[in-house]
Amino acid sequence: MKVNQDFNKLSDEDLVKAIVSSNDTLLFEILYDRYSKMVYNKCRGFSKSDDEAQDLTQDIFLKLFVKLSTFKGKSKFSTWLYAFTYNHCVNYVNRNTAKKIEKQSVDATHIEDSGYRIDANDDDINQLKVEKLKKALELISPEEKMILMLKYQDLLSIKDLTGILNIGESAVKMRIKRAKEKLINVYNHKLK
Repeated sequence: MKVNQDFNKLSDEDLVKAIVSSNDTLLFEILYDRYSKMVYNKCRGFSKSDDEAQDLTQDIFLKLFVKLSTFKGKSKFSTWLYAFTYNHCVNYVNRNTAKKIEKQSVDATHIEDSGYRIDANDDDINQLKVEKLKKALELISPEEKMILMLKYQDLLSIKDLTGILNIGESAVKMRIKRAKEKLINVYNHKLK
């Protein structure tokens, strides 16, 4: 037990190094205890039920144990895990519901051709009614939904998003802008 208490005091990055070098599942449990709630909360945003979110969380940690050696320390471990979780969930949604999402999502060319210009500032997002907003979020792509959730629900900065998504700052800003415009258009025109 004393060994575990000593390992509990390690930084995430040092704990990861210890896990990778020893392949010790007891050390991995410490990492699991630190991050399982955060991972579950991210998975819940992609799932339709608590059980599905719990299954996704378990899948992520199983995959994480195998892939932990790919963490190179270029960012904080929590940022890397966030990206790992995000990518797993997006792949899960795309794999299991791609056809449904394709049928329900708004065609981007239709938005551009409509001539309707929305000023999608933050106040527009904040004023949407919650239930209608949830429905609208289900009608946009998983990538658009997630970038909006990361920005507005999880309050991540543009800099954090550049690290998670591995794209430049201007690309992050453009994706947020487009996702907001699409969400507002769906909210205003596709839901009654």
